Amino acid sequence: MSHTPPHIAFIGGGNMASAIIGGLIRQGMTPEQITVVEPFADTAAKLKTDFGITALPAAGPALAQASLVVWAVKPQVFSEAAAPVKAHTLQALHLSVAAGIRTDSIGRWLGTERVVRSMPNTPALVGQGMTALYPCPAVTAHDKALVEKVIGTTGQFLWVNQESLLDAVTALSGSGPAYVFFFLEAMTEAGVGMGLSAEQAYQLAVATFAGASSLAAASAEPAEVLRQRVTSKGGTTYAAITAMEAAGIKPAFVKAMQAAEQRARELGDEFGKA
Repeated sequence: MSHTPPHIAFIGGGNMASAIIGGLIRQGMTPEQITVVEPFADTAAKLKTDFGITALPAAGPALAQASLVVWAVKPQVFSEAAAPVKAHTLQALHLSVAAGIRTDSIGRWLGTERVVRSMPNTPALVGQGMTALYPCPAVTAHDKALVEKVIGTTGQFLWVNQESLLDAVTALSGSGPAYVFFFLEAMTEAGVGMGLSAEQAYQLAVATFAGASSLAAASAEPAEVLRQRVTSKGGTTYAAITAMEAAGIKPAFVKAMQAAEQRARELGDEFGKA
């Protein structure tokens, strides 16, 4: 694997860590180049089965060989998990995939300013993720390239130049998969009400979301134009869109995302206190 350092450590070996580890191994990294700290026996056993990695139950000197440490822990345990790691990783670059924890807190807990904070989402588990990244000023171009190589294994990424924008990212792409699932539920329910089986309705709904997203990604035109194209005056789509507009779905949806952004801000305040 070109330009990749010999060693990456993961603090936490759950779903998101596994998604990244799987990607790295597919790109040619060996299990020996990866250290994972994972106290839960079941999760550790899965890492052994899936990737041949023997996880450490607790942080120790083995972490000193890591040039990159990926933080894949639950936000509420970050500060506690950081304490035993700090002494071994002062030379490393740190990448956090923990929701809501701000870089000033991470830097304080780890004694370093080489921190990149990210906001991934669950489609990363199938290589279709969307991750936003924020680099602290001390992060070098070389550091950024390494982070891109690692996060690139899970899908797409983009850099933001203000950390506060990660709250907006959380509202859009971080929580976003749940909005899609919410619409899939509604479409399936409607289909069943119209006489389709639940399986048929769900298959139609999922394929429609996937297909429409691919079409949007392949098109240079904005969503509004794509929507207008399928909406002929007085037709079936027009009837549906008119009903949605009458119900105030768009402003309600915007408001919902503002609530998510607000909550992301509050969690950052809450988790950073330790």
